[in-house]
Amino acid sequence: MAITASMVKDLRTKTGAGMMDCKKALAATDGDMDKAVDFLREKGLAAAAKKADRIAAEGLVYSYIHGNGRIGVLVEVNCETDFVAQTDGFKDLCKDIAMQIAAANPSYLKRDEVPAEVLEHEKEVLRQQALNEGKPEKIVEKMIVGRIEKYYKENCLLDQEFIKDPDKTVTQIINENIAKIGEKIDVRRFTRYALGEGLEKRNDDFVSEVMAQAK
Repeated sequence: MAITASMVKDLRTKTGAGMMDCKKALAATDGDMDKAVDFLREKGLAAAAKKADRIAAEGLVYSYIHGNGRIGVLVEVNCETDFVAQTDGFKDLCKDIAMQIAAANPSYLKRDEVPAEVLEHEKEVLRQQALNEGKPEKIVEKMIVGRIEKYYKENCLLDQEFIKDPDKTVTQIINENIAKIGEKIDVRRFTRYALGEGLEKRNDDFVSEVMAQAK
């Protein structure tokens, strides 16, 4: 079934979810509005969108140390009440996010934090790569769009694949917790420290190490 802009708008009005999420939900349910609403609710997207304008000023600054002090992470995760901040579920989420940062080493929290000059430089590098691969110029720009999307997924925490379940993004994990906990949750900022960072050293598989420690 063809998904129209009107259908997407109606679903957005019903759920408060994002336009792209609504479009994906309708496509996944063959345009069935009720099933699309359930689809968004199951993924926590409808609940997350409805809470987007609420204020999350409580939470935790969570610390995580990995590998006998070789990597350290501080991350601020906000919620709406101190009661929720002290629950095991919220603390587990904070730990998961801190471990994600330790393992995947994101450069930015979200895509709109990537400086314009960094994006332009990345696009130029990708453009030259595509041309060097012999790609026709008329399709190079389309290739760049796809590769920039990959750049976001590799470098922006909220867009990254979740290390414990690569079928989901970090944003999806947060939205699922919003649905379970019932409060708005935001990752506000983070800092990652690596022992000897900037010095010449061997390249370790931090993802495997962090995951082994999580078991």
